[in-house]
Amino acid sequence: MNADSIALVGDGVVGGRIAQRLPLVADGGSVVHVDTRRNLKDLHGCSLAVLAHSGGHAELAADLVRRGISVISISDDLDDVRALLDLDGDAESAGASLVVGAGMSPGLTGLLARYLVSQMASSDEIHVSLHGTAGPSCARHQHRALAGRALGYQDGRWVRPPAGSGRELCWFPEPVGAYDCYFAEIPSPLLLHEDFPDAIRLSERISANRRDRLTARLPMLSRPHREGGVGAVRVEVRGSDDSGGRTTMILGVAELVGTVAAATATSFVGSWLRDELPVGVIRPSDARLNTTSLLQSIERLGVRLQEFTGVPSVLRIGA
Repeated sequence: MNADSIALVGDGVVGGRIAQRLPLVADGGSVVHVDTRRNLKDLHGCSLAVLAHSGGHAELAADLVRRGISVISISDDLDDVRALLDLDGDAESAGASLVVGAGMSPGLTGLLARYLVSQMASSDEIHVSLHGTAGPSCARHQHRALAGRALGYQDGRWVRPPAGSGRELCWFPEPVGAYDCYFAEIPSPLLLHEDFPDAIRLSERISANRRDRLTARLPMLSRPHREGGVGAVRVEVRGSDDSGGRTTMILGVAELVGTVAAATATSFVGSWLRDELPVGVIRPSDARLNTTSLLQSIERLGVRLQEFTGVPSVLRIGA
């Protein structure tokens, strides 16, 4: 059992829900200390820091892991995620774990991708679609993501299509249903490529309407809501079955985005408390993780996983 001093940085929608769930994953009566202050000297006495605040995480994470403090980050900014991945050597040298992308996407999407890939004989395509936002900072980030250059992997090479292009009608679990989704400047393909280097196509799209796309390079026209409605995510993996036939598998969730992100981050805390996280940088789709255990923990924390079979169905991990 690791030392049980856990600092939580961020008190927005996701941070508040992580704080509510942390006591649920503490084993053996561990006392979980929650600290929402961002003053570095308040964090140096902890053993694990969960970064759920708005803005970049890399600078703070670098300071913490170099001091031997493990970090779980929910950052979904492409440049920030790149900087976090570069901390692998620092984390390994200090004996710390650094989870990069522990929210809904990246985060749960990586776990679902790993689970689906494990059900196939071989896989060569992974496509992620996202609908909805958590709090105001998440809404602003998605707004900016539609104004940049998306990141994808196609036929063995990286591509950077304009954000807001690549329209595709994506069907999410009910009650969300179908939305037009577009490429955006988001980091899931980068993380997935690290763990599935043989995949020839990787992409992520987010839902948007015409106004979202036309105004992406302008300040938001209206103030974002304190919390969005029910969001959703779907992960589609294409590959081959044991007989060599082409197959496609899809998993997803429909839930408040803040709830999904909080459940995912909290489940990684549970893994850390059980000494199940390896040293160094860890991506959600990392083969070294106990993916089934993490997904089961996310389910216990209130997130229902759904499998696309043509009719609504609930997936029971490990059942």
